[in-house]
Amino acid sequence: MSEARHAHSNQFALLGQRRFAPFFWTQFLGAGNDNLFKFAFTVMVTYQLQLPWLPREQAGLVIGALFILPFVLFSATSGQLADKLDKHWLMRQVKNLEIGIMALAGWGFITTQVPVLLACVFLMGLHSTLFGPVKFAYLPQQLNEQELTGGNGMVEMGTFVAILLGNVAGGLLIASENGARLVALAALGVAVLGRLTAQAIPLTPAIDPGLRINWNPFSETWRNLRLAHQQLAVFRSLLGISWMWFFGAVFLANFPAFARQVLQGNEQVASLLLVVFSIGIGTGSLLCEVLSRRHVEIGLVPLGAIGMSLFAIDLYLASAHLPAQAALLSLGSFLAVAAHWRVLADLCLLALFAGLYSVPMYALIQLRTPPSHRARIMAANNILNALFMIASSLLAGMLFGAGLTIPQLFLAVALANAVVAAYIFLLVPEYLLRFLAFVLSRLVYRFRIVNDEQIPLQGPAILVCNHVSFVDAILLMAASPRPIRFLMDHRIFRMPVLGWLFRLAKAIPIAPQKENPAVYEAAFAEARAVLAEGELVCIFPEGGITRDGQLQPFKGGVMKLLGEGIPVIPMALQNLWGSYFSRIEQGQAMVKPLRRGLFSRVGLQVGTPAKAEGLSPELLREQVATLLHMPG
Repeated sequence: MSEARHAHSNQFALLGQRRFAPFFWTQFLGAGNDNLFKFAFTVMVTYQLQLPWLPREQAGLVIGALFILPFVLFSATSGQLADKLDKHWLMRQVKNLEIGIMALAGWGFITTQVPVLLACVFLMGLHSTLFGPVKFAYLPQQLNEQELTGGNGMVEMGTFVAILLGNVAGGLLIASENGARLVALAALGVAVLGRLTAQAIPLTPAIDPGLRINWNPFSETWRNLRLAHQQLAVFRSLLGISWMWFFGAVFLANFPAFARQVLQGNEQVASLLLVVFSIGIGTGSLLCEVLSRRHVEIGLVPLGAIGMSLFAIDLYLASAHLPAQAALLSLGSFLAVAAHWRVLADLCLLALFAGLYSVPMYALIQLRTPPSHRARIMAANNILNALFMIASSLLAGMLFGAGLTIPQLFLAVALANAVVAAYIFLLVPEYLLRFLAFVLSRLVYRFRIVNDEQIPLQGPAILVCNHVSFVDAILLMAASPRPIRFLMDHRIFRMPVLGWLFRLAKAIPIAPQKENPAVYEAAFAEARAVLAEGELVCIFPEGGITRDGQLQPFKGGVMKLLGEGIPVIPMALQNLWGSYFSRIEQGQAMVKPLRRGLFSRVGLQVGTPAKAEGLSPELLREQVATLLHMPG
């Protein structure tokens, strides 16, 4: 596992390492084969066959529902298997199963046995159900925190590039001469290739080899959901991811019908929509590491939700009133119409923002879930995803039955996404707060952090920092991969916007001891309780925001937090004096909005953790003062 700690320049460097590359190509080929098979089958029943018991406009929804049904039935069992068994062995067995399923599906294509192919859709769903918990539990076992966002981004990108290639290949092969035979050979060949790459996945020991399997899927499903619910931030992230799949499933399941009925294009146009969608979500997934600076940055999630709704609404506007065509358009004829480029741009951008939305949530769940339960938590995620996707199919069918068109369905989902996102972000304010911290540290300031690896990923710690402006706490949020509980002057809670934000952040109000001894003591009692729970606490020992830009004497209250074994981490914010949020205007802040321009350089120096023994306010002040004058 020493390789897992090696620094790399970017996420693509992981493709040169055995701990990641064979796994990446195994999941890539599996996702590609799923979609080659499903899309070829969908195109066949949409364009080539007329089945009275499977209407064309419902075919995509039926196939999608069949594929995700095993996630509901068997995710609980697959999560237990992933925690109990060696992951590299389990992934190889899943690939063996895929070969058998694709052999059966090949016969179904050649003989046009639609019931057999529907059964294979269910079996490939079972294959993906078994692989899912292993996949997401494997990554945090092999990657460190700084690699986790990039690794998840690579997996998401790879998955959707595989979807892209699988759908293109499936659409082109089934539309060609002897298409069914070619699809059968291709699907079996990809399954065999995936088994060969799985052979190179390194040994990944079982997390809980003594686990007793509960084979009852219903009781185990309920147990997994209760297990996930014990950590509310994780559980609500599971709900957020599941909503993303609800949102995405509406688009993915309806692309063939959307291409034929609304855009009036042929099979190649349907493939193009999936190509554009996959490029968008792959690009968004890769952008996560760049935008998050190689940390788990959940501030990207609200940004993603906003983009998903905006571009889905514009997709409705772009497609609702397209002129009728005399015949189905070829790919070239479709691209020759200027209005169609707006449709493609909307699809690409809504998918890009879906990538920004989903990758940080996956990384957060992997980072904050105990290793002993990680696969079962990811199984709970798959269960919720499946339930939301089934609900998506059922709701879409009901809305179609009520007379809605496909563009109107897209509009309804876009508006629902805005409502759901607002609810989730108010329910889990950490997402909203990290979004504001992300905006402040990327768009308002050029925020550079030095030695951020000194902030511990687990366990309690006391962060001690100078106090320069009203946004110090928000910038410190942006620097930490974990939530921080701040001791804040009680008067700041009376400010209209900042007070609401700090209440959302569960900041702890503190008053000077002489002014209000009860509030003073209660603040330190609450802070000690937070540390006892293994969380981070930040205190500004100057007792208030500087009015002259100089570091003030440290008050003695910080000594009340010190405890045996709890590290104290000195920190210094640089170059904030003189900004709009500092008290440079004769002790007043937020007076001249343009006092400092956008993108002003601001820094944070993080010092080496110190033991509590022997510390004093004066010594801590010296350490912060030293950091304050270090080059950024």
